[in-house]
Amino acid sequence: MRRAVLKEAAKRFPWLANVTLYGCLFAGGDLVHQLIAQNERLDWRHTRNVAIVAISFHGNFNYFWLRALERRFPGKSAGMVLRKLLLDQSFASPLATSVFYTGVSVLEGKDDKLEDWRDKFFNTWKTGLMYWPFMQLLNFVLMPLYLRTAFMGCCAFLWATFLCFSRQDGDGTATVALAFVMDPRKTLEEMREARLARRKQKTQKEN
Repeated sequence: MRRAVLKEAAKRFPWLANVTLYGCLFAGGDLVHQLIAQNERLDWRHTRNVAIVAISFHGNFNYFWLRALERRFPGKSAGMVLRKLLLDQSFASPLATSVFYTGVSVLEGKDDKLEDWRDKFFNTWKTGLMYWPFMQLLNFVLMPLYLRTAFMGCCAFLWATFLCFSRQDGDGTATVALAFVMDPRKTLEEMREARLARRKQKTQKEN
């Protein structure tokens, strides 16, 4: 019953249903990261900023981007799916990653709003190439168009957890993220020591 109601809502209000679900799942990914990190208090402001970026850009962009891809390369033949995958990973994925790092930094009021992007974008994009092509292949082949953004949002729940960890504590690599899952406290200590060492080196160079 509930599944039927959700499906009907997605058909009648596809933009609203897809974008809302995308933003909620992205925010949920940030909360999961904070829970794994065992923070004493949840940083609701950071979760709010993640949700704002996800709803205002990621959800809307993916909703219209997936429809544009389908109009330009309709169908589920191998050639059409391959074209959609190549365009998605060469254009949409780098853009979405860049907007996440810079957008959250802008909302937080960081002095250097491109710092996270400079330090972590390339590693994050490479990590995404191990995850998103397979997820999007399933999306393009199995999902009807009106559910594709919602399906991306479900995949983005795990991805958002990784992104939020990478932005706050990691370096954009899967290796460090897996180490964090296995031993959060040890990994956080190592990453914070590494950041302090980099800042010290940067200060010494500037002086």
